[in-house]
Amino acid sequence: MSPDDIDTDAPLFGEGLGLDSIDALQLVVAMEKDFGVVVPDAATGTTVFASVRSMADHIAANRK
Repeated sequence: MSPDDIDTDAPLFGEGLGLDSIDALQLVVAMEKDFGVVVPDAATGTTVFASVRSMADHIAANRK
């Protein structure tokens, strides 16, 4: 899959892009390391990781 094939509003998990819990952990670590953005709890994570767009919006709003 190339970046152009990714629908930014598609769900990251399940029927969307098909990510799993290991992928979620890797995303959290990368966001903290690369952008200084923390996902403080599972409830926030559910919103943040709903789609590529929601993740990008969270990073843009909370980047340090």
